[in-house]
Amino acid sequence: MTDTRRRVKVYTLNEDRQWDDRGTGHVSSGYVERLKGMSLLVRAESDGSLLLESKINPNTAYQKQQDTLIVWSEAENYDLALSFQEKAGCDEIWEKICQVQGKDPSVDITQDLVDESEEERFDDMSSPGLELPSCELSRLEEIAELVASSLPSPLRREKLALALENEGYIKKLLELFHVCEDLENIEGLHHLYEIIKGIFLLNRTALFEVMFSEECIMDVIGCLEYDPALSQPRKHREFLTKTAKFKEVIPISDPELKQKIHQTYRVQYIQDMVLPTPSVFEENMLSTLHSFIFFNKVEIVGMLQEDEKFLTDLFAQLTDEATDEEKRQELVNFLKEFCAFSQTLQPQNRDAFFKTLSNMGILPALEVILGMDDTQVRSAATDIFSYLVEYNPSMVREFVMQEAQQNDDDILLINLIIEHMICDTDPELGGAVQLMGLLRTLVDPENMLATANKTEKTEFLGFFYKHCMHVLTAPLLANTTEDKPSKDDFQTAQLLALVLELLTFCVEHHTYHIKNYIINKDILRRVLVLMASKHAFLALCALRFKRKIIGLKDEFYNRYIMKSFLFEPVVKAFLNNGSRYNLMNSAIIEMFEFIRVEDIKSLTAHVIENYWKALEDVDYVQTFKGLKLRFEQQRERQDNPKLDSMRSILRNHRYRRDARTLEDEEEMWFNTDEDDMEDGEPVVSPSDKTKNDDDIMDPISKFMERKKLKESEEKEVLLKTNLSGRQSPSFKLSLSSGTKTNLTSQSPAANLPGSPGSPGSPGSPGSPGSVPKSTSQTAAITTKGGLVGLVDYPDDDEDDDEDEDKEETPPLSKKAKFES
Repeated sequence: MTDTRRRVKVYTLNEDRQWDDRGTGHVSSGYVERLKGMSLLVRAESDGSLLLESKINPNTAYQKQQDTLIVWSEAENYDLALSFQEKAGCDEIWEKICQVQGKDPSVDITQDLVDESEEERFDDMSSPGLELPSCELSRLEEIAELVASSLPSPLRREKLALALENEGYIKKLLELFHVCEDLENIEGLHHLYEIIKGIFLLNRTALFEVMFSEECIMDVIGCLEYDPALSQPRKHREFLTKTAKFKEVIPISDPELKQKIHQTYRVQYIQDMVLPTPSVFEENMLSTLHSFIFFNKVEIVGMLQEDEKFLTDLFAQLTDEATDEEKRQELVNFLKEFCAFSQTLQPQNRDAFFKTLSNMGILPALEVILGMDDTQVRSAATDIFSYLVEYNPSMVREFVMQEAQQNDDDILLINLIIEHMICDTDPELGGAVQLMGLLRTLVDPENMLATANKTEKTEFLGFFYKHCMHVLTAPLLANTTEDKPSKDDFQTAQLLALVLELLTFCVEHHTYHIKNYIINKDILRRVLVLMASKHAFLALCALRFKRKIIGLKDEFYNRYIMKSFLFEPVVKAFLNNGSRYNLMNSAIIEMFEFIRVEDIKSLTAHVIENYWKALEDVDYVQTFKGLKLRFEQQRERQDNPKLDSMRSILRNHRYRRDARTLEDEEEMWFNTDEDDMEDGEPVVSPSDKTKNDDDIMDPISKFMERKKLKESEEKEVLLKTNLSGRQSPSFKLSLSSGTKTNLTSQSPAANLPGSPGSPGSPGSPGSPGSVPKSTSQTAAITTKGGLVGLVDYPDDDEDDDEDEDKEETPPLSKKAKFES
């Protein structure tokens, strides 16, 4: 059998009972060895990849719908559909399927969806056809019972559907409906309701095409008005004929298109309003109804898109200043619905759709619409703009940059969007939230393109900060001219929170553009005015903005913060918050904790030097005392540059060894038992013997003399500032003229952080350079986590402190010192 290739679209039914487009390709049928049978194959027209490979199973029920659709289920919850471009191609593939299953190609369904019991199968085989009662008033009850009894059985549903099709039974039933209405036969109308509802549940396209035809659909809706569960009938027909008016904003010349629009609206109304909410068991029975509406919408969009005259007239009237407001509103609503329908298109067709709209001038048209005073029109325009931004933000960015070369900043499309966000009159700012999301999409570098000739990120962000950022920050700057927000009502606070959210996003993603803007315009100082707002959420937004800046650890930002004393509003808010344990308290403490943990030296010094007196009494967390300790360690290093230089020499020269040498020395150390050491034998590394220490000892000795004078006072202070609540025992080193060495543990009280014998004191006796000149060729011994090492770099003390903070139990001693 030769393959017959036809152009098709592949669809799958998702969990929401909506059809998802899987791509366009060409279908063929042929024997597939792997599947051991005849199969349907669809290869993508773009790259030839396999979109579908489905074996034609003899027991699978295939349905042919609307002459160009074939629908089937491959698994319990996996429905597939092929939509053919040409009826001839659909017919040929349908013949292949029927040939494999041994069915007559004239049928619209090849199998029953569910197998029945052998008894039911035998009964149905013995009566190949279903005979319907004659269509008379007196037999309506019998007909209703027959329909209801057939629904649970797939085979009976199939026979009932065939009988209804072949005998033109639906039109006869609708004739009886007119008779019952004329006679006010309520009982008969109730029976007709049950019959028509049952016919819907048969889920057959052929029956739908009859019921939804121009001559029958209103009568079908009439039958569904007489629900027996209701005391009074509904008035659906009255609504459709009198209330719901079809507004032809642009004349549609194609009668087929016009009829398709009417049909789709009415069928959608039946699905949403007329039919009762289906039960769990009935939901799958209406899948064909969903498909009918879906493919109708696809067809409508395609027909409108191909009508160039229609689209040209549409955009000409949208942008024409002579068009009255009511007419323009109708045009905008039509365009909004048109864009909504486009969501049913497959991706490549959607590309063509939006490209067509762009070529027609949809963005300039939106500018005109957004400039109108009508709130409803602007709302519809916003929805259209959201479709464009979500589909292709680069297209919108390119338009606004080209527009900036010709127009003033005030009338730029993106500035109109910002202004509408700022001027949203909705108390809940629903429209402003939507617009802020669109702006964030437009300024998000993640969806910006980079080509060999240009970088969209650089160009657009340069444009945005030059032409648009001042519009976005205008309400912020206007409201923060004093120490407190000039307007602090709820709606203003909500708006400023949205602006801050977008600015925080920019800080995270825009690097130098936002940095220059913040520093040059002093934005952070103005933002921190909002810390005084009575609305906690706004104050937290301001704090989050500053926390994002500090999180970058950028010294340009840090110098700006220190120069302008921008911790003052935060400290004031912290003190005003008092002892309340709330989100504000936790957020401020977390910011200072970040500075401490990350050891941001410039900010640590700035906070302690300027705000320590205000924060020193905070003892329910150790954050601020930890900052004080960091500051003291930094100050000690700054006061002793020679010591710092010595450390650099030690780190860069004396203790830099070959990796293999280091491994050998460590192995020697761990293999040497303390008890095996000979008296008077210092533990030193071989590499240390090549360096004369006399040249570097003198500055250390002088430093130690100065330290001793302060020792008693420091101990008293440090007893009060034990930050972690944990003890950090260390070992004291004292060398006499003797040569015997041993290790002894010092009491915990004498080893508080920052004391002369602790790891936090660079000039402590535990540091490598703190050996008296009379003693040569000796090295300090450090212990950490139970492992003994040969060398301790003073600069590593900070890392040791950080490790201590992370441990729940007191760490092992960090310094080992000799004592005679």
